[in-house]
Amino acid sequence: MDLLEQSSAWLDDQRRRFMSRPVTYSRAGDSAEVLATVGRTTFDVADEYGISQHWESRDYLVLANDLSAFGLPQRGDRITETVGGQTLVYEVMAPGGETPWRWSDAYHRTLRIHTKQVGTA
Repeated sequence: MDLLEQSSAWLDDQRRRFMSRPVTYSRAGDSAEVLATVGRTTFDVADEYGISQHWESRDYLVLANDLSAFGLPQRGDRITETVGGQTLVYEVMAPGGETPWRWSDAYHRTLRIHTKQVGTA
């Protein structure tokens, strides 16, 4: 591991330690509690008529190792998060042909998972 990779790992550990909250990741009846940092991504995509649409996702930054039981995120997976005493349900998705997740770092430690709120629990 070179110095840049060590530094990236240290920063990622600090993010996880001081800027994360517990959420529940689930797929097909299986679930796991993981630590995630909340973020957002904005997309500007054109629909089939060429009309540009602004789309904003709530993102969750999660260590890939924490999701090893699930593999990589898939459309339709769910993330539940408690905010102010209310449990919010988010579905893994992205607009158009965009992928619903991407690597957040050069060393493939952290996933940035794009979601939209689909309800409350």
